[in-house]
Amino acid sequence: MSYSIIGFGAVGQALARAFARKGIEVAVASRRAPEALATQAQAIGPAVIPKTLQDALRADVIFLAVPFWEHRTIARALPNWQGKTLVDATNAYGVPVDELGGLPSSAVTARAFTGAKFVKGFNHLAAGLLAADPSVKGGRRVVFLASDDDSAVPLVAALCERLGFAPVWLGTLDEGGALVQARGRNWAPLIFQDLVKPD
Repeated sequence: MSYSIIGFGAVGQALARAFARKGIEVAVASRRAPEALATQAQAIGPAVIPKTLQDALRADVIFLAVPFWEHRTIARALPNWQGKTLVDATNAYGVPVDELGGLPSSAVTARAFTGAKFVKGFNHLAAGLLAADPSVKGGRRVVFLASDDDSAVPLVAALCERLGFAPVWLGTLDEGGALVQARGRNWAPLIFQDLVKPD
């Protein structure tokens, strides 16, 4: 199984740290050339490999960690997304509700990635917490997951476990997923909730 992170800002780097902590190789890509990411990637660890966008999109599991509307550009990079699992770590804070057609932001993102197994996840924690060791207070930091595809959740939940987090499935995008998404300038109730599941 191969992994990549698209977007190498604060959230992308936080996710990269989670992979590096466990020695799991992950490709990283952004609008910048791979060479421009090299210094930051090397500082995180040898498991973090800068690549071009097209090379990073060859991964089986792809984390989307870009500003919200940039998902459209990423979606156009492949003709279809069959065989890919996409983990949406974006947030649409400040995006007017009418621009989303009344849908949850994750539903808008999911529509762009035709054929992908789509899971909302890793977006409710601030980047600093996401980057930190998830083993805390005698337990593991919780990561919430939501998806309309039941078959996609076990794979992402298993990856959460490998990375040291405690996955909690909230259900579908329009129900459980709505608990971890911004709506206009309002944050959903589970955003920024730093919860720990006892071991």
